[in-house]
Amino acid sequence: MVLQFVYSAVSAVLPPKYWPHALVSANVLLVIYAYAQGRPTTRERDLHARVILLTGPFTPLGLVTLTALARRGAHIIALSPYPLSHPVPALILSLLRSTTKNENIFAEHCDLDSPTSIRKFCTSFLTGNETRLDALVFAHEYPSIGRIWFFGGQARRDKEEREERQRESASLASFLLATLLLPALLVAPVERDIRIVHVVNPFYAAALPAFPSFLNSKPSSKPETRPLIIAEGLRALRTAVLSRHLQRILDSLPNRAADPKTKPTEPPAPHPSNIISVSACPGISRKDTVAPLLGANERAWSLPYLVLFLPLMLVTKSSESALQTLLHVLFLPTPLKRAQAKVNAAADEEKKAEAERAASKPAEEQEAEPRRTGNVEVLKPGALYRECAIVQIDVPRPPEPAPEENKKGKGRAETTLEDDGEYGGEAVGRAVWEWYEARLKEWEARDAER
Repeated sequence: MVLQFVYSAVSAVLPPKYWPHALVSANVLLVIYAYAQGRPTTRERDLHARVILLTGPFTPLGLVTLTALARRGAHIIALSPYPLSHPVPALILSLLRSTTKNENIFAEHCDLDSPTSIRKFCTSFLTGNETRLDALVFAHEYPSIGRIWFFGGQARRDKEEREERQRESASLASFLLATLLLPALLVAPVERDIRIVHVVNPFYAAALPAFPSFLNSKPSSKPETRPLIIAEGLRALRTAVLSRHLQRILDSLPNRAADPKTKPTEPPAPHPSNIISVSACPGISRKDTVAPLLGANERAWSLPYLVLFLPLMLVTKSSESALQTLLHVLFLPTPLKRAQAKVNAAADEEKKAEAERAASKPAEEQEAEPRRTGNVEVLKPGALYRECAIVQIDVPRPPEPAPEENKKGKGRAETTLEDDGEYGGEAVGRAVWEWYEARLKEWEARDAER
């Protein structure tokens, strides 16, 4: 009786002759949704006793990151833009401690819009008793800045300039935090793998045509207003290039004990650093990428976002799906750890073969076959990851300097970094690094005047 009633009700809404069409449409929508959610990570890692510093912890991506790291036992230091007495950090962190059964979740107040606040936090951290850091995750740069549904003349220009200053402040905050906390990372044991992860938005490819003009501009020039998507993409591409250049600098630093066979006058041989700097792009997230562009946030709603909500659920990622690439770069073994695992496996196999030969009657009858280690994906230093895979970007290079400029620079002692050609090579990385240094001075000067 119930089945007859259900059949009659469904048939009244959708006649049986249209059921095959509905089934095909449902399968197509399911495939589109599964494809839009992206590739999940296949890696896992125990994060107990690992200290991870996380920025942007109360954004949608930051909250799922906090939960995922806490469930794996990580010791988390969340940099809160709110005072510690504010209900947001007080309630959320206490709830996470109880649900994940992890008491090692702490918050520290640090306003990333103020270099003074950043320096105060770094000074307090570096002068404390516990200065261990296993990972820096800069997730505050991922949410979109700006709204496309805005019209007006001078008001729109003022809005674009204000948003460009916000983008610069977010990028400079990551640069300042990384450089100030770098001494604590460099004194860590070389056997410990340390990761610096920059989380970037998915619009980096849109900024490739405009990147040469950015490289040709002077670092201290006035910020140029660009279309919203290009401005967001330039911020992401700039961060990816900075992350690659930071890896070049880390690899050029001496991070091993000097070889006794080398002469005292000879420089130490370079070794790959145990500190890995990478960029991670979670893709197009519904809450972090699209919602801010349509004017929806935690404080206000947007009519365009409400109208497009159902299509956006189909073609954009949830925060949990966007998290997969970030977890992938945190879980992948580093080249140093992978090399150590191969050495340990070879040593264990050799001991096992010796024990078998000693226990066997004639030693010639049995031949110990060495265990072969399969190909395992390792984290590539300085790379940009998206959908749990490495992304190759052909970043245009700046023009060669004039001969007069080369003659002027001959008297200065400069450290030569290896030019691997990735993401524009060493020249592009150096230009972006100098841009950050010049902008940082102006940012601190403006902050001191307030």
